[in-house]
Amino acid sequence: MVEGGIQKADKSQFIECFRLSWTRPYILRLALSAGIGGLLFGYDTGVISGALLYIRDDFQSVQKNIPLQEAIVSMAVAGAIIGAALGGWINDSFGRKKSILIADVAFALGAVLMAVAPTPAMIILGRIFVGVGVGMASMTSPLYISEASPAHIRGALVGTNGLLITGGQFLAYCINLAFTKAPGTWRWMLGVAAVPAIVQFGLLWSLPESPRWLYRNGRKDEAREILKKIYLPEEVEQEEEALRLSIEGEIAEEGPIGSNSVFAKVKNAWSVPIVRKGLVAGMGCQIAQQFVGINTVMYYSPTIVQLAGYASNSTAMALALITSGLNTFGTLISMMFVDKYGRRRLMLISMAGLIAFLYALFAVFQVAAIRAPKVSQLETARFVNGTCPSYLTAPSASKWSCMDCLAAAPNCGFCADQGNSLSPGACLIDEPTSKGSCKGEHRQWYTLGCPSNVGWLALICLAGYIITYSPGMGTVPWIINSEIYPLRHRGICGGMAAMANWTANLIVSQSFLSLTEALGSSWTFFLFASISLLGLFFISAFVPETKGLSFEEVEDKLKNNGWLVWNHKDSDDKGKNVDKPQAVSP
Repeated sequence: MVEGGIQKADKSQFIECFRLSWTRPYILRLALSAGIGGLLFGYDTGVISGALLYIRDDFQSVQKNIPLQEAIVSMAVAGAIIGAALGGWINDSFGRKKSILIADVAFALGAVLMAVAPTPAMIILGRIFVGVGVGMASMTSPLYISEASPAHIRGALVGTNGLLITGGQFLAYCINLAFTKAPGTWRWMLGVAAVPAIVQFGLLWSLPESPRWLYRNGRKDEAREILKKIYLPEEVEQEEEALRLSIEGEIAEEGPIGSNSVFAKVKNAWSVPIVRKGLVAGMGCQIAQQFVGINTVMYYSPTIVQLAGYASNSTAMALALITSGLNTFGTLISMMFVDKYGRRRLMLISMAGLIAFLYALFAVFQVAAIRAPKVSQLETARFVNGTCPSYLTAPSASKWSCMDCLAAAPNCGFCADQGNSLSPGACLIDEPTSKGSCKGEHRQWYTLGCPSNVGWLALICLAGYIITYSPGMGTVPWIINSEIYPLRHRGICGGMAAMANWTANLIVSQSFLSLTEALGSSWTFFLFASISLLGLFFISAFVPETKGLSFEEVEDKLKNNGWLVWNHKDSDDKGKNVDKPQAVSP
């Protein structure tokens, strides 16, 4: 961890970064080269959402197997948990640079495996490799940038990593849309991910190791040479001395808490009351961030668009592109307001908005289900030998709607009326011949959602959900976790919080499609909204405000107050320390 923590960026820092692009390009080259790790993180999050639509079309076993679809998506998250765990050890043992290089190799290997995969099993294997790369890069890239950046612009340079994550998601949707008509579709979408990994590997190979890691490992001359490239000549001696004092203090702090044993560090962290309070708040924020359902939107947004009544794959991905663009915009909003309005307040506002839009999505999908077009016996009879078997034997077939057809087993699809998709259509078995016959008559074929005249409302709610999520719950939990732990426990506590985040991510992404199948789309959103209510209560009760406080003041706040924030002696609005400068680090 950097001395004094990762500094928050203000407007002057971003202006200084732009100025550096021509005055000291080496610093920006270093930060942007490492920041490609964030781009890879974002790209992997976004690309699978579109690729999954075409993987389902190419592999019949995937189309009819919801757990297999969820595994293709979520195994990257499982790999990320492994990568995050390995990344901590590799970072300490071999350095930040080598950790990123290994992440690039894993990511590129996974992308190639997916691009040439003959079976879903190899796609899953590739997803695991990609996940390992993502897990390592997600924790190492911001660390490398923070340790190799001048202190006065560190916050802005680290902030670019978060911007590149959302930018990577937006790029993924653009790539998905570009390859919708190309032969191989999903193979190109997934394989292209190897390109930025290879580019980063080449760029980083010529860049130095983190000066902090070098200095701590006794390679002081090398560290000094790098500091000369980062700082002005008159600043180098002062920065080196500050680095020496910081590392000596860190080593002294680590000694009493079991620096040689991860298990001892974990045990000691949970045994200290103020650290335990911080862990409950920090890990709770990370879990809440995932259980609002954000990665169901990022991993499955084209699928959600289809559930809203837009059957075309290319249309679904084009509309999903909007959500990704709004996510990037929301990240910029967070950069501007998080230090002005505070962390806790932004999270509470964000959670309130998320709950409102999730309940709105529930209502929209309920209306869509009620208004689903009916199944016509006459229309269905036109497709000889293609009728859904369950429809033929159902005693209440005359009352069937499109929703009943899609819920039937074996899997069936709805062929909409040619002139008006809301008019009664045909319920056919979901296999290539029936699908081809339906599309041959210029009709739309539906297997996830039904034709609807309120689908546009679902898109508005989805857009509102994203723009509400990004500035608050999207970024603030990570900031809280960089500020709420005492320095001597910050590394191990930050690692536990990150693991909590990835684990919650895995649970949500692995269960979403199963939930929509078991509960229906509308009730799945109702479930996420209800869980978010619990998250709103948790943040309100247990997460203190850290805006404008030094690390020592945060520690005192946890020590001198009880568990409930409502009973704290100093409210969020008193702000007696709001304008107090943060600890400056070299």
